Amino acid sequence: MPLQQLQFRPGVNREGTTLANEGGWFECDKIRFRSGYPQKIGGWAALSYNTFLGVCRSLWNWVTLKDFNICGVGTNLKFYIEYGGAYYDVTPIRAVTTNTATFAATPGSNIVVVTDPNNGIKTGDFVTFSGAKALSVQTITIAIGVPTVITLASALPNGTAITLATTGNLPTGLTVGTTYYVVNASGVTCNLALTVGGAALPTVGSQAGTQTLSNVAGMSAAVLNSEFQVTYISANSYSIIAPTTATVYDTGNGGSSVVATYQIETGGEIYTVGTGWGAGPWNAGSAANAWAHGWGTAYTSGVGSQLRLWSQANFGEYLLFNPRGGALYLWTPGLGDNPAITTRGVVLSSSSSGIYNVDTSCPVVCNMVMVSDTARIVIAFGCNDYGETAIDPLLIRWSDQESYSIWAPQITNQAGSYRLSRGSTIVTAIQTRQETLVWTDSSLYSMQYSGPPFVWQFNLLADNLSINGPNAVATVNGVTYWMGTDKFYVYSGRVETLPCSLRQYVFDDINRDQGYQFFAGTNEGYSEVWWFYCSANSTVIDRYVIYNYLDKVWYYGTMGRSAWLDSPLRNFPMGVTYDNLIVYHEASVDDGTTNPPTAISSYIQSSDFDIGDGHNYGFVWRMVPDITFDGSTTAAPNFPNVNFTVRPRQNPGALYGVADSPVVTTAIPYGTVHNYNVQQFTELVYTRIRGRQLAFKIQSNTLGTQWQLGVPRIDVRPDGRR
Repeated sequence: MPLQQLQFRPGVNREGTTLANEGGWFECDKIRFRSGYPQKIGGWAALSYNTFLGVCRSLWNWVTLKDFNICGVGTNLKFYIEYGGAYYDVTPIRAVTTNTATFAATPGSNIVVVTDPNNGIKTGDFVTFSGAKALSVQTITIAIGVPTVITLASALPNGTAITLATTGNLPTGLTVGTTYYVVNASGVTCNLALTVGGAALPTVGSQAGTQTLSNVAGMSAAVLNSEFQVTYISANSYSIIAPTTATVYDTGNGGSSVVATYQIETGGEIYTVGTGWGAGPWNAGSAANAWAHGWGTAYTSGVGSQLRLWSQANFGEYLLFNPRGGALYLWTPGLGDNPAITTRGVVLSSSSSGIYNVDTSCPVVCNMVMVSDTARIVIAFGCNDYGETAIDPLLIRWSDQESYSIWAPQITNQAGSYRLSRGSTIVTAIQTRQETLVWTDSSLYSMQYSGPPFVWQFNLLADNLSINGPNAVATVNGVTYWMGTDKFYVYSGRVETLPCSLRQYVFDDINRDQGYQFFAGTNEGYSEVWWFYCSANSTVIDRYVIYNYLDKVWYYGTMGRSAWLDSPLRNFPMGVTYDNLIVYHEASVDDGTTNPPTAISSYIQSSDFDIGDGHNYGFVWRMVPDITFDGSTTAAPNFPNVNFTVRPRQNPGALYGVADSPVVTTAIPYGTVHNYNVQQFTELVYTRIRGRQLAFKIQSNTLGTQWQLGVPRIDVRPDGRR
C-alpha cells in the first residue's frame, strides 16, 4: 500500500462520535491552529513575582500624560494600581471614626477585639488604625505597707498583670518593677497571691491601698497602627488578628487617640446560589440589622451581586471605576516620578463636591460605568434614578458632555437618562466601532450618539437571547462575540448564532451558576477569542475555549485564569492566575508562574480513521514524522522532543489497544545535535501496530519545547480480515 498521510481538518470537533469525525481532531489541551496546522500554545511569564490580595476580576491599561504605563487591578478585596510590576493599594475609603475605637486583648492570643459603635463592618473588610497606644499592663501604685487584699474601683480579670510602682518600705520579697498576676478575682475585691520565683509571699497588713493606672510595655503601638482584615462579631465590635501575641489583658486602650479608617466593603470570590443560612458571607449584615441575611432570607437581590466585579474607564488620564452594585469612584494619577503613589480613589458624589464639583444628581450606585469615546460622556448602566438611592437595573444615565461631574439634566447640557424595556436587568455593555451594545438578560440594544436634544438613540437589535455574564463578550475587528447560556453568538451588523464544533462539549460540562465569573478576551496576534469558564463540578475557572476567527475553527483546554486583557500598550496579552500573579501570555514557551519555570503539558489527538478503507486489518510498520521545533528554547543536552502515540482498535466500540499503542520514539542521538528539527534528523520511526482504525496523538511535556505539526505519514501493509 502507498504511504497514508495523517492530515486532518483544522479545528477540534466534539459534536459527534470519534469515528463520525473521521479526518478531524477530537481532543486537545494547550494547542492552537495556525494556517490549519496544530501547534503548542505560547507559554507565559510573570509580570513580576509581587502579588496582591484577593481574586482579580478586572484589568484596565492606559498611559498617563506623563507617559506612565499603568494598569488598574480590581480584586474582590481591593483595588490596585500596577506600575512597574508593583501594586499600590488605592481602595476607596468608606468611613473614618475618630476617638471611638477601643481594643481588648487576652494574654497568649493574637486575636484583638475592637469596639467601635456603628462601624458598618462585615467579615473580610479592611480597617487601618492610627494613634493607637500599646496594649498596657494594669499598674497599681500602692501605699507603704502593701496589703494582700486590695479594694479596687472595679474588678480585674484573672491573669491581669500588676506591676508595683511604689517606693518605700515594701514587704520582704516585693520588688518595684516586678510583675505579679491576679489569680482569683471576685467582685471589686481581688485576692492577690503575690509570688516571686514561684514562692508565695506572706500575708501583710489589712489597710486599704490606693491605686492608679498607667501604660507600660504590652503589644506595641506599631503592631496596632496597621491595616487589618476583620471578622464580624456584632454591629459594634469585630476582631482582628495581630502579627504578635498579647502578653497582658487590656480592656480599654484606644478611645480618645485612635483613628479607624474603613475601606469600602469587600466582595465575594464566587457567586453563592441559594437562600438561608450560609448563602453568603458569615454574619454579613448591616450596622442596623446584623442578621438581615439570616435563616430563610436570600442573601442578595439582583443576579450575581455577591461576586465582586469591577468596571473601569478612562476620562482622559483619570480613572473612573465601579464595583458592581456599588458607587462610582474617581482616581487621579500622581504628579511625581511614581504616578501610583497618591491619594486613594474618591467617591464621585455630591459629598465630594468641594473637590470635584459633583452635582447632587450624580448616581450613588450603579452596576457598570463607561466613558463614550464618541461623545466623551460618562454612562452609568443599572443605577439609581434622580432623587432615589436604590438601583433600577434597567436604567441608563449619563453625564453632560466633557464632564464626569454634571449629571442633572438641563436645557443647556446633554445629561439625561433612558430606561430599557426588555429584560429584568442590564448585564453589560461594550463599545464597538459605531455604537455601544447593551445587553439585558434577554435582549440586545444598540445605543448610538445622536446629539441634542435626545443625545442617545436606542434600538432593539434582538430579543430572546442570553449572555452568561458581564465579561463574557469581546469585540475584535468590528465584530462582537459573546457566550450565551447554551450557545455562542456573533454580531456584525445583525445578531447570529456562531457555529461551534464544541458546543455540546462546552455546554454539557459547565457551571452556569458561576456565569458571572466567565469572561472573554482576545489574542489578536493569533486571531483568537478566548472564553474562560467553570466546568460543571468547579466553582472556579478551570477551562477555556477558543474561536479562531481567521480560520473559523475551535479548540479548547484547561487553565485557571480570573481576568484577561489584550492591550496594545503592552507587548503581550495579560492574564491573572489564582496565585495572584499577572502573567504575559505568549512571552515564553513554559509556565513562568514558578521560578524557575516549569514545562507546559500540551497534546492533540485525532478522531479515529480507517486504515485503508477499514475493510481489512492493516499493519503499520513505520512512520515518517513531519514536525518543526521552531521557537524552542532548550539547549544541549536537553533538546526539545515530543511523543507520537498511535492508538489502534478493531471497531469503534472496542478499547484502544494497550499493548499495540506504544509511544513512538526515535533512536537519533540528539546529544550531538545543536540546531535541528525532527524532519531532518528523524527520517523513519519503526512500529508494530495492527488494527482497522487508528487514532493519532502528539504530546509534549518538556521544558523549553515549542512545536508545530505538519503532515506525518504511515506505511501500512494489508493484514487480512480477522
